[in-house]
Amino acid sequence: MIEIDDLTRRYGAHTAVDHVSFRCEPGTVTGFLGPNGAGKSTTMRMLCGLTPPTSGRATVLGRPFRDLPNPGREVGVLLDASAQHAGRTGREILTVSARVLGVGDDRVEELLETVGLSGDRAARRAGDYSLGMRQRLGIAHALLGDPRVLVLDEPANGLDPEGIHWMRGLLRDFADRGGTVLLSSHLLHEVEAVADRLVVIAGGRIVADDDLGSLLSGAGVLVRSPESTALRRALAAEGLPSTTTADGAQRVEADPYAVGRAALEHGVVLTELRPADSAGLEDLFLTLTTTDAAAPAEEIPA
Repeated sequence: MIEIDDLTRRYGAHTAVDHVSFRCEPGTVTGFLGPNGAGKSTTMRMLCGLTPPTSGRATVLGRPFRDLPNPGREVGVLLDASAQHAGRTGREILTVSARVLGVGDDRVEELLETVGLSGDRAARRAGDYSLGMRQRLGIAHALLGDPRVLVLDEPANGLDPEGIHWMRGLLRDFADRGGTVLLSSHLLHEVEAVADRLVVIAGGRIVADDDLGSLLSGAGVLVRSPESTALRRALAAEGLPSTTTADGAQRVEADPYAVGRAALEHGVVLTELRPADSAGLEDLFLTLTTTDAAAPAEEIPA
């Protein structure tokens, strides 16, 4: 269980995270999405005790991360796969952490096999690893203490298609066994393939928080016209606010009759009018994060 409650982080006059609240339940994968600088990494750093919040509270398994007696046995964290000792081998990196956590060496060998870094790869220095190999080592490190919660920031970065497919199965299996996963990624298709729930942040604020099916159900209608500006004005004049999709159509939370009548009253030609029941994640993401109300703020590292 992860609980983020009214979390805020300010840097002087700049607000990087603005009263953010959401929950991640056991048995689920929660996709945490947002454009660059939206506040994702700052939120995850506050959750993991690396950045103090200005206000609000973040807990894992009912406690702040810093209050967990042995955090690595409860929460697996991957925030930066490159933050590893470049002069140590993959096996040495995991072995040192295993000793700190009180985990046996057999767990190290098990995970090296699980993430595809056994044999000669385990004996290579991390500084000689590719980005994808460092990501695999970071995932092994997150799993080392057999945690109940995973917090992963861009874990698929650098993975090839086979690696992404492998990671998707690993996370799905972890959640299906009762684990809690918070997954931040810019690979929208992969998030859509594995997530049960989506939390979308833009400009430091949460702009969507619901299960995947509900968010992608596309409430309302999709309408398109060669006179896009006239269409938006016609809808607004009739009290039907709309949002522009990634490909230039308008999504309106109204029934098709009301939308069609508004266009007719204002003499706007329509080329498409249909229930918006097949919106993809990319379309949804761009609609939610490119509105004026969700203008992204520059994220400042702690």
